[in-house]
Amino acid sequence: MRRSAVVQEIMKDYEKKRRMAQRRREEKVQAIYEMVPELEALESQMTRQGLAISRALLSDPQNQQRLIHQLEQEMNRLQERRSALMNSHHLTEADFQPHWSCAHCQDRGILKSGKHCSCFKQQLINQAYQMSNLAGILAKENFKTFRIDLFSEKEIPEEGLSPRDNMLQVLQECEGFVFNFDEPNEKNLLFYGPTGLGKTFMANCIAKALLDREKVVIYQTAIKLIHLLENHQFGREGTPQDSQVLTRLFDCDLLIIDDLGTELTNTFTNGQLFQIINTRHLEGKKTLISTNLPPGELMVRYDDRICSRLFAYYSFVKFFGKDIRWEGRGAV
Repeated sequence: MRRSAVVQEIMKDYEKKRRMAQRRREEKVQAIYEMVPELEALESQMTRQGLAISRALLSDPQNQQRLIHQLEQEMNRLQERRSALMNSHHLTEADFQPHWSCAHCQDRGILKSGKHCSCFKQQLINQAYQMSNLAGILAKENFKTFRIDLFSEKEIPEEGLSPRDNMLQVLQECEGFVFNFDEPNEKNLLFYGPTGLGKTFMANCIAKALLDREKVVIYQTAIKLIHLLENHQFGREGTPQDSQVLTRLFDCDLLIIDDLGTELTNTFTNGQLFQIINTRHLEGKKTLISTNLPPGELMVRYDDRICSRLFAYYSFVKFFGKDIRWEGRGAV
């Protein structure tokens, strides 16, 4: 789903809220009129008086000021009677107004200045979170909860770096990716390394940072991704949500494919994976892939078309060290 489609959905929701607020307002006012019939009669009389003033402005220009003065005096008398009646029944003007979800924009999403209301921006973020499949976990896994102290300072000779220094480089790479996300020449990311070193965690950090910037992010494991594509290709039973997800795979600002290599690899999966990666590249959409496979094994498992795109358009980010067991250690 493109951002424009997301905005349309949000605006439809605002319209529903406005209709609901207006309907509840009408029901509330009708209940007041049933309780205080004289108040409804006064409201009708004041409406007629307002129309009379308008007609007087047009029908008798020579005596315009005198007529307006007389009508305004009558309007004031009615208004005073209405105020007294409301006070006697402990009513206020607020009792006759709709109860908006947002008083600033009155559930329009747009302020009088023409700018989007803060509630609209929050709606956009909420919608993006809902579509991302990550809404719950990102409160725990984000840049603010990242803990560098979990990583060893002991250098690994074959790498020439300690796991801590490596993660500092990874962190810098990820933050740079977020900062330069809208730059057309910014490469995609491919995280690789053994399980338990934080690849998914860092992907989630990026996802949250971009979602909070009102970007549309979709997360899917490779297995779930292929399952969706198989159901679509071979006409298997799927849900309406599955169909929406397939559309978003191509349209979202960032697609995260986690655990690449855990899915069954064959001609079909290679073809479908290439279509996603290539189409998103051609449309200037960013993709983040994480895998336990080293680059050499990627070349063995996937065909030349996929590998050529990965090595040309992705920055390979290596994770190494001991299994951190992120989920078992709390915030990182």
